[in-house]
Formats: sequence, structure tokens, C-alpha cells
Amino acid sequence: VQLVESGGGLVQPGGSLGLSCEASGFTFSRSGMSWYRQAPGLERELVARISSAGGRTIYADFVKGRFTISRDNAKNTVYLQMNSLNVDDTAAYYCNLYPVPASWGQGTQVTVSS
Repeated sequence: VQLVESGGGLVQPGGSLGLSCEASGFTFSRSGMSWYRQAPGLERELVARISSAGGRTIYADFVKGRFTISRDNAKNTVYLQMNSLNVDDTAAYYCNLYPVPASWGQGTQVTVSS
């Protein structure tokens, strides 16, 4: 399994970013997928997850209404659109399979700062 996250960067509070995760090494269209994040000194936490066909999504309370998870099974890619970002969203973001995660990718850093 290989997971390659991209799209992170520096953004001001209130701004938006879109993350992508290209997956390979497994049957992507049959796997639920998820986004996690880990801030310095804190545990990794689940942000959002999406069913294999994309019809069902679930979000952590702290991102509801601001983040949107989606996927393109033709491209083996899962996305995370993040709007109304605040400083508490600063973290390294990772994608993985759901419910049973595989090896973690390198993640992509999101920094929200003025």
C-alpha cells in the first residue's frame, strides 16, 4: 500500500485548502478511506471518512460544515476540501484506509497562521 498526500501549505485564518491523496497497492474502489491529522504533541485524530463508493461520509464534530471529503475511484484519489480554516486546524494531515489503516504516508503539513 502506498499513500501520497499533497496540497498542504500556509494559509491565513478563514482561508481554504484542498488536499489530495493518491493511493496504490490495493483495490481502492473497494476500500473506505479516511483523513486523519496530528498536531505537535497530540494524538493522531480522525477528521473524516468516506465509504468505498463515496455515498456515505462522516465527519468529526470539529470540522463539520467546514471540511468536505470526496473521492474519485477512477483516479484512486481521495480529497479533503478545507474551508474556514482556523489556527486549531494546524497539523500534519494523513489519509489512510478505513476502518483498518495500512502503513502511514508522509502526510502533508497544513499551517494556519496570520
